[in-house]
Amino acid sequence: KNIRTGKTAVIDGLPAPLFAAHATWNPSQNKISFTQTSQKGVDLYIIDITTLKAVKVNKQPLNVVLGSGITWVDDATILYRVATKPASSIPVKPLMPKGPTVQQSIGKAAPNPTYQDLIKSPFDEQLFEFLATSQLVQYKNGVQTSIGQPAIYTTIKVSPDKKYLLQETISKPFSYLVPFEGFPSVIKITDLSGKPIKVLANLPSAEGKPSGYDNTQNIPRDYDWRDDEAATITWAQPLDSGLIKKQVPFHDAVYALNAPFTGQAKELFKTQNRYRNTKWGNQTLALVEEGQRSKQTIKVSRYNPSAGTMETLYELSQNDKYNNPGSAVTGKNVFGRQVVVTVDNETKLLMNNTTGSSPKGDLPFLAKFDLTTKKNEIVWRSAEGTYEYIDDVLDAKKLILLTRKESQKDVPNYFIKNLVLRMADRQVTDFTNPYPDMVGVIKEKISYKRADGIDLTGDLYLPKGYDKAKDGPLPTLIWAYPREFNSAADAAQIRGSKDRFTTISWGSPIYWVTQGYAVLDNAEMPIVAKEGKKPNDTFVDQLKLNAEAAINKLADLGVGDRNRMAVGGHSYGAFMTANLLAHTNLFKAGIARSGAYNRTLTPFGFQNEDRTYWEVPQLYYEMSPFSYADKIKTPLLLIHGDSDDNQGTFPMNSERLFNAIKGFGGTTRFVFLPYEAHGYRGKENILHTLWEMNSWLDKYVKNAK
Repeated sequence: KNIRTGKTAVIDGLPAPLFAAHATWNPSQNKISFTQTSQKGVDLYIIDITTLKAVKVNKQPLNVVLGSGITWVDDATILYRVATKPASSIPVKPLMPKGPTVQQSIGKAAPNPTYQDLIKSPFDEQLFEFLATSQLVQYKNGVQTSIGQPAIYTTIKVSPDKKYLLQETISKPFSYLVPFEGFPSVIKITDLSGKPIKVLANLPSAEGKPSGYDNTQNIPRDYDWRDDEAATITWAQPLDSGLIKKQVPFHDAVYALNAPFTGQAKELFKTQNRYRNTKWGNQTLALVEEGQRSKQTIKVSRYNPSAGTMETLYELSQNDKYNNPGSAVTGKNVFGRQVVVTVDNETKLLMNNTTGSSPKGDLPFLAKFDLTTKKNEIVWRSAEGTYEYIDDVLDAKKLILLTRKESQKDVPNYFIKNLVLRMADRQVTDFTNPYPDMVGVIKEKISYKRADGIDLTGDLYLPKGYDKAKDGPLPTLIWAYPREFNSAADAAQIRGSKDRFTTISWGSPIYWVTQGYAVLDNAEMPIVAKEGKKPNDTFVDQLKLNAEAAINKLADLGVGDRNRMAVGGHSYGAFMTANLLAHTNLFKAGIARSGAYNRTLTPFGFQNEDRTYWEVPQLYYEMSPFSYADKIKTPLLLIHGDSDDNQGTFPMNSERLFNAIKGFGGTTRFVFLPYEAHGYRGKENILHTLWEMNSWLDKYVKNAK
């Protein structure tokens, strides 16, 4: 659909059935590439928007094992990766191993997170190499040409002037401790034919990365092209040996090397915190972001490439949503790259905040950030009673915007808005309500306090036709996900909007409002640092305060039955659920989906806790509901995908907690979903999960005595 004209057109030549993924626009947006998966392999199609036809371009099946690897060079040229051998030649696991699997440590620390599904044997190494090796191919004007030699590619980036390729390829030996992103690798520059120009770095395995979220290996990182120059490579290098607690004036430096890449690298700037990224603009403007995850801080500075100067624009807590000015709007430069745009004679940035948190709830806005006064002036904001955000700035100078607008009753649709001419918005889509059975459901944002005075909120849903005086308090499901805060003020900020249209995903608890339940979704469960301590030092006590405050509010409103309360959550929310059942008698039942319950299985840190088990063993013990499995007598439904490869949430967690609760005579049920990862996708598994949850809630909550 053409959003400017409103006209729609049908594409010819599309395969059927269509299983398309990895859709990508080319630089001029006249063509679209997408992959099509079939039983025979993965193919690449290109849709020409001008002719409205789709054409298959590859001869050999694509290799998308390590990502699509599809890159547009120009309007006529596209790069992609193909398999080097037929699937029929895949290595076959021998009936008897050739020998033992041996790992060793020779005195070098390797404190790594608890990754899953790693290489475990020489056969796994052979299998990974077969599946991940690919040949880079160029397609131009109907002609396909191989580029370089087969390799295990992880990154291919074209220089802005389209003369060079930045390549990252994996080297041996493969690691048994970290995923492929952490394997040894080579960073190099080649020309478009694959001819080597310069090897930038031979990077070691990430096994040696020090523990701690702000720590990094003492090696170069974040290699990328500078978007505002023809062919300049930039990268960051730690100045603190990779250890953030080291007392140094600057923790990182960023360097650059220009084509033809024969000279010495030039230092561009240094950062006082850990460097994160740069948004390039022009020869006098770039935005540099730095921060520390452990301190929950973010800092954005203006870098002047010509003068070499740095100036702080703003610095705040990454959890301070009220004062977040938004993200700088970008537009294409002469190289077709996205760079920061300026307005008002280059004196201001255009800032888009697609959330716009405020004491009145989320109200997205567009603002102008004055580079001299460092003040953010809002020029447009979503009207109260609706939720509208800017999806794209079509013209930064004329302030022509593409927005997505919705309300409790209005389905999300897209509009073109002109802030200069101030003409009526033009609707460009006409989506209808996919949930007719949800019409009439009552939704409101409720606010309440916990016992220590911290303000909390949640999204309350009540069944359509519900009459409190007639129907009385309802069985209630509270669904939540805990988050850590260093500041009570940040924790108390209102998040979300009551004016968003209600949508239901595979993991949404909102479905149960159609089954006669009151549902408190997104119930805030902040874990706040107190009196110089870390947030998790009082984790369990604060969970209790949060849960008690939510239950008291629902009971005081007269909509929630205090004696028929259930609690549930996914991932860290499942961890929360098991803890609440282990340490309180507030609920009739719990639902824990894809959680971790024994923190000793994540000994080098978890969530936002970067202290190791050996630093605070008592904390790891006390935060683990597995340690208190003998206390869990409230019925607990455990659900887990048997192929969950999320960092830390081993399926073993649910297996062991189930066995422990069962061993002590508790009431529990363990549902192990086949072929599912951390987020359930299969229709049968989603329906089975809903059925299990529904029967559990009905049995132990709705019909509780």
